[in-house]
Amino acid sequence: MKGKRGWVGRHVYLLLLGVCVLLLLASNLQTDPGPQQPPPPAKQPLGLGVRIFFKRLFGDGYGQKCDQHAAHGSVQSSLSEATRVLEIRDNSRLAFFFVETSCEGRVNARQACAVESAALLHPEADVYLLLLSPPAEFDVGRNPWLAALAAAYPNVHLLYLHLDEYFSDGPLEHWYRSGMLRASSFEQSHTSDAFRYFTLWKYGGTYMDLDIILLRPLTGLQNFAGAESGEDIAAGVLNLERGSALATECVNEIRDHFQVDDWGANGPGVITRVAQRLCRTNRTEGMTLDACKGQFQVLPPSDFYPIPWRQWRLYFNTFHSKQTMQRLSSSRAIHVWNKFSAHTPVQVGSQQPYGLLAQKFCPKVYGSCGATF
Repeated sequence: MKGKRGWVGRHVYLLLLGVCVLLLLASNLQTDPGPQQPPPPAKQPLGLGVRIFFKRLFGDGYGQKCDQHAAHGSVQSSLSEATRVLEIRDNSRLAFFFVETSCEGRVNARQACAVESAALLHPEADVYLLLLSPPAEFDVGRNPWLAALAAAYPNVHLLYLHLDEYFSDGPLEHWYRSGMLRASSFEQSHTSDAFRYFTLWKYGGTYMDLDIILLRPLTGLQNFAGAESGEDIAAGVLNLERGSALATECVNEIRDHFQVDDWGANGPGVITRVAQRLCRTNRTEGMTLDACKGQFQVLPPSDFYPIPWRQWRLYFNTFHSKQTMQRLSSSRAIHVWNKFSAHTPVQVGSQQPYGLLAQKFCPKVYGSCGATF
């Protein structure tokens, strides 16, 4: 009996090994793209197919969920505007883009606040909240904060999209279809990264993270990002011209140098590397408009990231509220570092700096929160 179990075990092992080998071979096959095709996808890491296979078995199911929602497509019945409206937008108007990539359409009050702050300070601009593959049962009317935005701001547009269609006929089409994104160890985060750079390349405008409150209009600024430190450019607020050489280089950086196992390489790492090459310096304070050949500039940390992530609790601290508010008085925006602060409550009506700023710059959302923001 013991020998038989060993015989069965060896055969199961060989069978699994054979499957992995076949997947490995399949993942690295190259096809002739033909003379009229766009550039081939990025070079695939060894065993791309094997990575995807095991992610589907043991991963969090994020990619499968997004694909299933995209295939179903019935969200059209509850969310009428798709990204095709972007193709006919007035390009003379400023555009702000926010991206929600959970594939659940879940937008909380703080995320809605970010959208409202942009709409409030830029009534002449179009403000887009792009929802990636929400489920069929998604209903804007059942979300009080989205309903408040839709009712109060005619310049806010809630759009849905699916990546296979969105990336079609663009520089990321072959990269996306290669499965590189699905193989990522940080798939949702890297989806947001690719999403933002492609959107700015295709339409131009300002991308903003959903854990930001805008405090001052950005009118008159173009082709910029904000520094997080002397060495690092953050990608939480980013403006690029439509189809510009800089936007194209950022998208190509994603396509040609995508890193599946590095969380920051495909987000802030992209704009940092591109800016370093353009401006010929590794120091963010040296990335001025003149140094960057008139094509780009990096604003100091005080503009968009006045409170470093290690001090994020200051946004919620009432004891130091006065000093914190003074510290933010000349900033263009705040970034509340949602990765750390998401579960820290803000009591409506309190002196917590985050709440004080929300009350002023997203009054409709803040006013519809009840006791806790």
